[in-house]
Amino acid sequence: MEGLTSLGFDHWWNTKGPWVEEPNERRSGTSGVQKVMQGDTLFYVKRQIGHTYRSLRYPFGRPTVIREGKALDRLYALGVKAPQTVFYGARKVNGQWQGLLVTRELAGFRDLDTWLADQSNLSQENHLLILTNLAVMLAKLHRGRQQHGCMRAKHVFINPSVIDNFSNFELALLDLEKSRPRLSKGRAARHDVRQLRRHSPWNDAQWSFFLDRYEQEAGRGVPLK
Repeated sequence: MEGLTSLGFDHWWNTKGPWVEEPNERRSGTSGVQKVMQGDTLFYVKRQIGHTYRSLRYPFGRPTVIREGKALDRLYALGVKAPQTVFYGARKVNGQWQGLLVTRELAGFRDLDTWLADQSNLSQENHLLILTNLAVMLAKLHRGRQQHGCMRAKHVFINPSVIDNFSNFELALLDLEKSRPRLSKGRAARHDVRQLRRHSPWNDAQWSFFLDRYEQEAGRGVPLK
């Protein structure tokens, strides 16, 4: 067992709920996510079997949920909004890894890609505010030398609200399965920002605005354009 007690692992492994992501085969293993109610709180439980990643440090494979759980804890320490970890760990059963990651629901959030597609009347001012918030969030992530690893608009979540008659757009990051620390903020930034450009809905003018705001927050010297 890695990270947590067997009693805790057994409890979450045996919980039940509707599938958000039905088990599918990836990375030579299976991975699926269920919604689970515990009291009045909604949790997302990711269960994996034989689902590992390899690296120079772990050439024989390491459970993916361990990397994702540590990345979520890292984001919390950096002040970047993301699902809060409740439990993560892994154990071997008959020579095969079983992995668990349990997070609290991000109430009120939905993915930015879908949300933007539904906003036919979104003002330019509010769209630029969202891009500003995104630049601030990613700069904070990269100043901490953490790379998201799969950066695209559908992995950014948004919670819109109105406070004192002003629009407010809280953002969060999800799907940290490939996230990892880098040696410099430049390496983290180059990977994520270029990846976001390939998988984003913004036009050239909006993207240029985002880059300008990002550089103001992260500091210049990273060749992103």
